[in-house]
Amino acid sequence: MKVLVLTCSTGGGHNACAKHIKDEFLANNIECIVQDYMDIIGPKASRIAEKIYLDSTKNNGLIFKGVYRLGEIYSKTNIPSPVYGLNSLVKEKLANYIKNNNIDIVIGTHLFPCIALTALNKDENVKFINVATDYECIPFWEETQPLAFVIPHESLKKRFIEKKVPEDILLPLGIPVSSKFSNIKAKKEKQILLTSGSMGFGKIKNIVLDILKEINDYKLVVVCGHNEKLKLDLLTINNPNLEVLGFVNNMNELILKSSIVVTKPGGLTTTEVAILNRPIVFLMPIPGVENYNANFFVEHKMALKADDEEEVITKLKMLISDEKLQEEFMANQRKFINKYSARDLVSYVLKIFSEKSD
Repeated sequence: MKVLVLTCSTGGGHNACAKHIKDEFLANNIECIVQDYMDIIGPKASRIAEKIYLDSTKNNGLIFKGVYRLGEIYSKTNIPSPVYGLNSLVKEKLANYIKNNNIDIVIGTHLFPCIALTALNKDENVKFINVATDYECIPFWEETQPLAFVIPHESLKKRFIEKKVPEDILLPLGIPVSSKFSNIKAKKEKQILLTSGSMGFGKIKNIVLDILKEINDYKLVVVCGHNEKLKLDLLTINNPNLEVLGFVNNMNELILKSSIVVTKPGGLTTTEVAILNRPIVFLMPIPGVENYNANFFVEHKMALKADDEEEVITKLKMLISDEKLQEEFMANQRKFINKYSARDLVSYVLKIFSEKSD
């Protein structure tokens, strides 16, 4: 069996999720490759998609908010979307890629390839699985027709069903994170980890300065992702309690060493932190799906949410001073977030092929 995981470079979460899935298949001696869907379309498509996403998150995400709301409205019309129309045009390139690489099953961690796979499936029998990487059914997921749809939690079934995703394909396994991600050891320190995601979104410098001023008995580690401008800007701050990093490959170790994590509420990042069981304060969400992610964690008492820069400090101080609240958050993370999500996905795929061979 050979598995293809399709991702798309609009934020780091889709890529990280794809890597987690690949790692779990490889750990089970199953051949698996990850491919950026946009690279199949053309050599420049991935860079263009990433730039459009980055531009949409500027000015506190106002453009992204507008596009997301339009998508929500359009989803209610039951009219085939422009998103479906555009991605269906790519089905021949995708079909060739699948055939040339002898792929048996495809897993999509982004809406776009799953729409293209749906269009392709009208002509050819391609087995594929959707993976939702946010705690909400985003617009246009209902236009896809996968074999199965992995969602983050049982309690979200209602939202997906409301948006006309068939109940019988929903698999509430959790957002896939590989088993080896949490298979590490690191001693917890008096440290706050601040990460704004792979894109380095937000008014981070002001927040960093406020934390260093107001909570000066903790070390502050800031992960800037691919935002070199932010990294260089933060490196000008002369404070022994501050450590500034760019893109890192040891996020699990940094999370585990920290007492509290301050992060934007991307679906994959929040899941990783919860699996490693650390209290969370959410930075101001990008309007749209990140609000749903933050609300899911807040409603299930796994995190606090800050709506502005001042609230980041207020909520952080609240959490630091209340060890009972920290324990409650961590207990609920263990309760609501599946630590073995990627393993369960692999088991499901193996079950499919076992039944097929029978």
